Amino acid sequence: MNNRNEQALHVAIVGGGISGLATAFFISRLAPGSRVAVFEKESRFGGTMQSEYRDGFLFEAGPNGFLSSRTETLDLIRESGAEGLLLRSNDHARIRYIFSDGLHRLPDTPPAFLGTDLLSLRDKLRVLGEVFVPPKRDHDDESLRAFGYRRLGHAFTDIFLDAMSAGIFASTPERLSVNAAFPAVVRLERDYGGLFKGMIKKRKKETGPGGVLMSFHGGVGAFVDHLAKTLADTPGVELYPDASVARLARDESGYRITMERDRSGTESRSESEFQSQSRTEFGVESGNDSEAGSGVESSTEFKAGCVVLATPAYITAGLVASLDQGIASRLRAISYSPVAVVGFGFDGLDHPLRGFGLLTTTSAQQDILGVLWDSSAFPGRAPTSKRSLRVLIGGQRNPDLALSDESTLVDMARRGIENTMDITDRPSTVFVKRWERGIPNYPVGHLANVREIHERIEAYPGLLLNSNAYFGVGINDCVVNSLACARRWLDEYRD
Repeated sequence: MNNRNEQALHVAIVGGGISGLATAFFISRLAPGSRVAVFEKESRFGGTMQSEYRDGFLFEAGPNGFLSSRTETLDLIRESGAEGLLLRSNDHARIRYIFSDGLHRLPDTPPAFLGTDLLSLRDKLRVLGEVFVPPKRDHDDESLRAFGYRRLGHAFTDIFLDAMSAGIFASTPERLSVNAAFPAVVRLERDYGGLFKGMIKKRKKETGPGGVLMSFHGGVGAFVDHLAKTLADTPGVELYPDASVARLARDESGYRITMERDRSGTESRSESEFQSQSRTEFGVESGNDSEAGSGVESSTEFKAGCVVLATPAYITAGLVASLDQGIASRLRAISYSPVAVVGFGFDGLDHPLRGFGLLTTTSAQQDILGVLWDSSAFPGRAPTSKRSLRVLIGGQRNPDLALSDESTLVDMARRGIENTMDITDRPSTVFVKRWERGIPNYPVGHLANVREIHERIEAYPGLLLNSNAYFGVGINDCVVNSLACARRWLDEYRD
């Protein structure tokens, strides 16, 4: 390879999901003019934040929104110029259901809780008795099930916390660390002595933004597309789609990453701009192009003072293995749950779908984790007078089911909505997306493993990890962690 330019990138970001894009955006705003490159192996950016129109129906392949409770996410949207895309959920999206021994509305007020038939009177009294349960004396990690049994009782845990685990993590209470998955709940017990005590005291102290469910016109995919375009138009920032990072190496001047690029992929900017800017501004060493028609450009090497690995843990493990096998081994210990999403569009449906949707409990013994009533939750998800929903399958309950062929998944989803909602109508439009490694698992011991990973990574100054594999899986979590990552680069590693 011939050295084209000795000037290195300030930051190379591997992974173009929301974590990678948000990190790049925050760096570009905190330190304007910084030389930043984002490498994404797929042809589009956004990771699991994908939205697709079919026959006028809008289906989300992954998350469908976020709660407006974090200013960091709202600031990212506003500062990137995406405020016009914001879409507030319908008021009745607050209505949610649990399918246990039948379909029950989730109580959302104290009177509704007292009146629900999801719990017996004895079980309700057990929940209310949480105020008398002494706080845990030690700070050892425990499962959500152990935490729930201890503070709220078996019935509440096996119904409410079980359904919540499925909805957020596609997991089950016994497989989730409460410290890793729900740290705010643990803080209530630690700081206030109990959940109810903490909620009452915090309500008196805090008046922050509410938790309204939000999304975007055109789906979450429209937002990440907008964010990617904004970054592509930002001086000093370059985006590389269809760009796999094959190797990560360290030398006395920083880091070197080797990019392998599919020539047939879509450029974030024009090919001529890609060639001229990347090779004169971003410190590239490039081999000769492969022969025309091979589809893959020969490897291109970039130098960077800092590298942010915003990739899933199993990808990150492969990249850091050449630097530290111990870190790679711990990263490989972070497993992922397979999840399948089956979307249905109905031209005519004799069901109001009034609410956000339903979640099933393990005891219900259903193949499905839940059903999201998309056309009810947000406007614009289905053509006028038509309705749409999405069925979630797999997770930790039934991981093998998520990997079934499409025909089997559609049959399971139709059976699931018949069993839980009495819907037998045949959909006019079908959407299927399988995620073999969909959502990272946070079992007991997760935080200890993550702490060890980050402590060991300190031996490699300028190498940062940022993805949903560590400290939260939601959109808000990813944005908050990305801002922290950008600030750390600014404080510790900026030239």
